[in-house]
Amino acid sequence: MPLPTDVDDIMYTYHIKYLFNGEPRTFLLELKEQQLPEHEAAMHLLELHLGDAENGLIMPTADSTPEQILEHAERVGITEIEVFSQTN
Repeated sequence: MPLPTDVDDIMYTYHIKYLFNGEPRTFLLELKEQQLPEHEAAMHLLELHLGDAENGLIMPTADSTPEQILEHAERVGITEIEVFSQTN
């Protein structure tokens, strides 16, 4: 008999395909969230590529709209974001 699983322990793997300065890239991300909207994927990619930047002004503000986040990502070379998910 299978053991019951705790729904809170389920992790989802997201395969993100995108272009960075015109070059195809992929990124795998594990989260507890069942969905990863494109703008949230963009935030993770911004953190990946710019998170170590000395100037914190490079990142969008906490109150940025999804559209502003995507526009910001595009300005720094992150475009054509596609999110694919798979439950672990």
